[in-house]
Amino acid sequence: MTYLTRAAAAAGALLAATGLLTAGPARAASRDTHPGDWLRLTVTKGGARSGGTLGALLLCDPPLGHAHAAEACAELDAVDGDIDRIPAAHAFCPMIFAPVTAHARGRWNGRWIDFEETYTSACVMRARTGPVFRLDG
Repeated sequence: MTYLTRAAAAAGALLAATGLLTAGPARAASRDTHPGDWLRLTVTKGGARSGGTLGALLLCDPPLGHAHAAEACAELDAVDGDIDRIPAAHAFCPMIFAPVTAHARGRWNGRWIDFEETYTSACVMRARTGPVFRLDG
């Protein structure tokens, strides 16, 4: 059995207080791991996340991340990062049900973005999101 004396307890408390005073102010963990505007993009085939998934990290200063990064950054810049506001393209998509889920998470103009939408097919997704989720080259 270990006994703690008052002197040892006081020394431990003093050491802990000294450590807290010299550690400096506490800082919240930053979720911002990339400078500038960026989105982590994924496209998952099927309704579940266990299907085939494509992914990319879209960086926009300078545009990097996938084959259409410059176009995707320009499109997002035009709608202030709000993927729902991207104008739909005129496209003729076959009426074949092959769902895909598009997910974007990141930062745009200092605002956190978390977008997820399931489309009836990849054709419909491309028509609604332009080059943003065109990850397959």
